[in-house]
Amino acid sequence: MPHQILLGRSGESSVSGALGRILDAGAPAIVHDLAQAPDPPPSQPAALAMGLCTLGLFPLASRAVAFGILGLYSDQSDFFLPERAEFFKAYAQQAAAALEHARLHDDSDRRLRQLVTLREIDMAISSSLDPELTLNVFLEYVTSQLPVDAADVLLFNPDTHSLDYGAGRGFRTASVRHTHLRLGEGHAGRAARNRHIVSVPNLAEDPGEFARSPFLGDEGFVALHAVPLIAQGQVKGVLELFHRSPPSSPSEWRDFLHALAAQAASAIDHAALFEDLQRSNVDLALAYDTTLEGWSRALDLRDRETEGHSQRVADMTVRLARAMGVPESDLVHIRRGALLHDIGKMGTSDSILFQPGPLSEEEWEIVRRHPVHAFEMLHLIEYLRPALDIPYAHHEKWDGSGYPRGLREEQIPLAARIFAVIDVWDALRSDRPYRPAWSEDQAREYIRSQAGTHFDPRVVDVFLQMGDALQVSRSTQT
Repeated sequence: MPHQILLGRSGESSVSGALGRILDAGAPAIVHDLAQAPDPPPSQPAALAMGLCTLGLFPLASRAVAFGILGLYSDQSDFFLPERAEFFKAYAQQAAAALEHARLHDDSDRRLRQLVTLREIDMAISSSLDPELTLNVFLEYVTSQLPVDAADVLLFNPDTHSLDYGAGRGFRTASVRHTHLRLGEGHAGRAARNRHIVSVPNLAEDPGEFARSPFLGDEGFVALHAVPLIAQGQVKGVLELFHRSPPSSPSEWRDFLHALAAQAASAIDHAALFEDLQRSNVDLALAYDTTLEGWSRALDLRDRETEGHSQRVADMTVRLARAMGVPESDLVHIRRGALLHDIGKMGTSDSILFQPGPLSEEEWEIVRRHPVHAFEMLHLIEYLRPALDIPYAHHEKWDGSGYPRGLREEQIPLAARIFAVIDVWDALRSDRPYRPAWSEDQAREYIRSQAGTHFDPRVVDVFLQMGDALQVSRSTQT
């Protein structure tokens, strides 16, 4: 027996006439003479050509709401007797249950895929703060899970009040990369300004910004949706979805689209916050280092050191530390420690520090306390704790005869062992009130002679090997 199943919702224009009335009423209808039907179904001519003369129409309903019609045709005029009609009515109910079960299964499967997608996007967002990478991953999921041919994200620039290209996927040309729209301009601009989805089912009739560009013709898009991306009440951008063929109604995936848009907005917001935090950290670090350099200049002036001593020894210490393979991440702390190497002398009185004659043993004890003063001053500042090795230990000696703790050999932190060589070298090569600067050869020979007693022999070897480079560095600083 020929049959036909028509699916549709009651009241939709796609199912009209007698079929529409059956959907609305939810009751079967029998057409005993198909040729004389006052409101025949669209299939009437084909059915008559096949010799069919009667038609039974049985609604397919779920929860008392008809969603389709089972149409059965016969070439017997008395085929649909009451008993047989009741049978087919029950059959239609079973078919409706099976179809509804399949629909529910498809819906559940689709929603599960959507939840998995949202979870995967969330993991991608949380594992990367690179906005470009995050947006590309996001668009890959968008174009694979939604019935669209291409998608892009336009980022809102609050300084220029414009939407600029951020990332895209599925495009045939690079034209989209040049997108620059004022707020309120074009479809995406209206979506951002009005904060609601803008859907254009026919771009030929409403091209918007594409009217001024070959972009539409080259890409072959016929429809689009522009979705504002909003996080914490602020517009972060617009998600544009493009179709190259007439799209289906977005009602089935609109909720999913809203969830995707919320994730994209959150990703953009998090990336912007992280970028701002990085910029603030850089600014803060620069401010700290500028302050430390100011402190070091003040210490040089107080101690009547040669001009630029602290800056000079800091630069040379970093060079020597790098030559010895110290990790780059540690060099910033070594530089800060070198700048502040004598900060502990702030706790030593001027009468002792600048005494013209020899110091008594008691006065020497006070002088030897300045590394301890440095530790007491700096260890309270968390930011400077990694830089403490030089201020606290640069007067220790390889043979254990130094101060304040009498450390020996590798008990002395490497940064302090490196700095000790540089500090003595710079002192010998500078004029003092009680002697002129030593020559380079004299200073080299003294450093060499102190290897194994005052200095770490390995540090001395590397220092002497790179002496020319250090001398160039010193000459550029004076």
